[in-house]
Amino acid sequence: MNKLSRGFGLVELIIAMALSLVVVLGVVQIFISAKKTFVSQNASAGMQEDARFVLSKMIQEIRGVGMFGCLGAVTDASSAGDFNAALITPISWDNTNLKLTLVTADVGSNGGTPNWTVVSDCRNSATAYTGASTPAAGQIAFPIRRLIYTFSNNQILMTSGSGTPVTAVLVSNVNAFGVMFGMATSTTDVAASSYSANPSNPALIRSVRLTLTLSDPLNGVRNQTFNVVAALRNRLQ
Repeated sequence: MNKLSRGFGLVELIIAMALSLVVVLGVVQIFISAKKTFVSQNASAGMQEDARFVLSKMIQEIRGVGMFGCLGAVTDASSAGDFNAALITPISWDNTNLKLTLVTADVGSNGGTPNWTVVSDCRNSATAYTGASTPAAGQIAFPIRRLIYTFSNNQILMTSGSGTPVTAVLVSNVNAFGVMFGMATSTTDVAASSYSANPSNPALIRSVRLTLTLSDPLNGVRNQTFNVVAALRNRLQ
């Protein structure tokens, strides 16, 4: 038989198969690595988006704390006489039950029935009523809402509304949630000089620092911790 017309021998075939297997294994390894990278990046991006959503909402509400209309003095005409207590302590953190309570001016008019409405002529009088209240001619209505953010069962929950409050889940897979208050040394100071978890005098609060740690339920990436500081636009007096 002519040597030029011979096929592959057994040795050549084994070598070719071995080289092909190495190439295939390399391609598979690259594919698996790329998939893991994609999954981890996607999980990390999802955690960042969840943190951005819940922290942005809380910051927006915190900045509105202490705004109860255009006059400083407000007459409490609420049915339960509970507006004054909210006026004195519009922001608080329950470190035992992990609850952040905010009494803040409502944003817009689509948030449902407020807890209170301050009706004022912005010159001489301001009165707080329970629920929604329609202002008379020459008056302005300021809806006021109590919001309670709770860390429970690895979730951040928000409770709001008058009458029968409604609780909604804002974000899940929460590993830790903490609140610290930036405190001024006196009511005349604008900036905070120290932080406290349980301030004794709400009038000294100047900012709020939120710490949120999220985890990946699939354990594809490490826990991520996010920190933000929100300054109170309306200093508590």
